[in-house]
Amino acid sequence: MRNIFILNGPNLNLLGEREPDIYGHTTLDDIRSWCMADAAELGLTIDFRQSNFEGEIIESIHSARHEAAGIIINPAGFSFSSIAILDALKTFAGPKIELHISNIHQREAIYHKSLVSTTATAVMAGFGAYGYRLALRAIAEMTT
Repeated sequence: MRNIFILNGPNLNLLGEREPDIYGHTTLDDIRSWCMADAAELGLTIDFRQSNFEGEIIESIHSARHEAAGIIINPAGFSFSSIAILDALKTFAGPKIELHISNIHQREAIYHKSLVSTTATAVMAGFGAYGYRLALRAIAEMTT
């Protein structure tokens, strides 16, 4: 089976509570459950992780180099500031989908320039929590 890493950055553990007018009421546990069910249907396994710490996300990307066929990453606030995460993602040879729950291009200017986008195979933004399900289907196609 193909293994997909789904990596989630800072504050995403607060989904459902934090700014529901932007991010909705769906929790990260809800998203994990959806992804587990969808992965089984798609013949994938997933390694679903969240961290508020940049170094832990980098370590997950390093692990993915040897354990994953693809990465879906919602780097959250690190999208716009972490050259270290960008550099780690550059070392991963498989497909990488950058995912944002909100449409970052409709938000304040600080959210418009993602460093991660420069190495991502594809970028998805604005689909809400459902974007994870779409990204999983897309990466299933990319890794066949």
